Amino acid sequence: MKNILVIFFSFFLLVISFGVSAQSGNALIRQGNRNYKQKKFDESQADYQKALTKSPDNPNAYYNLGNSQFRKNSFDDAVKSFDAGLERTQDKDMQQKELYNKGVALIKQQKLDESIDAWKNALKLNPDDLETRENLQKALLEKKSQEKQKQKEEKQDQKKEEKKEQQKPQQSRLSKQQVDQLLKALTQKEKDVQDKMNQNKTKSSSQPDKDW
Repeated sequence: MKNILVIFFSFFLLVISFGVSAQSGNALIRQGNRNYKQKKFDESQADYQKALTKSPDNPNAYYNLGNSQFRKNSFDDAVKSFDAGLERTQDKDMQQKELYNKGVALIKQQKLDESIDAWKNALKLNPDDLETRENLQKALLEKKSQEKQKQKEEKQDQKKEEKKEQQKPQQSRLSKQQVDQLLKALTQKEKDVQDKMNQNKTKSSSQPDKDW
C-alpha cells in the first residue's frame, strides 16, 4: 500500500503549570518544564515520570510527558500519555490540547484516520481553534487524495487483468449443430474409406489367375 504523504503541521507545545501547586509532584513538573525549555527532553521526561509516581492522576504531568516523548520521536508513547491525560481531566481546554497533540503524534505515525478522529473531537471542544481546523482540513484532503489514488490503481489493475485475458489464445467454441455436422462428416469419411477398401478387395479377388 502506498505510504501516506507526510503533512507538515505547526505544532505549538504548551508546557505550562496549571495552578496545581497544592498537588504532590508539582515541583517535579516545574523542574521538568525547565528542562523541556532547555531541550533536555530525556531529563524532562524523567521528571514528569517521577511526578506521576507521586501524583498518578495528574493530567498536567501526562500532558507534559507526552510532549517530551513527542520531541524524542516516541510518537506511540506520546499518544498513550495524551490518552492517559484525557482520562484524568474534565477540563475542556485541557482535553482539547491533549486531543490536538495526540492528532499530531498520530499523523507522525501515518495514522491518518485516527488523527482525523482526534482533531474532530478537539474541534468539538473548541470550534474556534484555527490550528485544529487547518490540520483537520489538510488531513481530510489527504484522505480524499488517497482514495482517488486507490481507485485509480484499482482501475489500472482491472485493465491489466482484462488485457491478459484478451491476450490468451481463444479456444474455438462450436455450437451443438456444428459438432453434429462434424461428427456426421467424420462418420461419412470413415464409411467412404471402408467402402473403397471393400471395392479393392472385390476387384482383386475377381481377377483371373495368370496364365503361365
